[in-house]
Amino acid sequence: MKTSRLNSSVARALVAALTLTIAQLAHAHAFPTHQTPSAGSAVSASQKDVAIDFDDGLEPAFSSITVTDSQGKSVISNKSVVDPSNTKHMSVALKALAPGVYTVEWVAVAADGHRTQGHFTFTVK
Repeated sequence: MKTSRLNSSVARALVAALTLTIAQLAHAHAFPTHQTPSAGSAVSASQKDVAIDFDDGLEPAFSSITVTDSQGKSVISNKSVVDPSNTKHMSVALKALAPGVYTVEWVAVAADGHRTQGHFTFTVK
């Protein structure tokens, strides 16, 4: 009987430790909370930039946004930047856009070093 209680206690402790670890890892990554333009949206050719807000501060040296046209050609006019006064905001300026579908790819490295990445598309009318 003592052995089964001990095994049960050990199992509960392991489950609690695993749950805590997963919860900490979930909060250690930066994920988008808002994008301009929005994923799947249609915008005018006057779109000047792509901006993404994240739920955690970013490490500017390792975080980036790239935007390409349907042929895979870059349409950014300069490197993406993390706003120094709000490290949860990253943006990139765009060249003049022709009608078509554009792909945004982002890499976000949180201040604690954890990396996330993703992509979405938008269309210029």
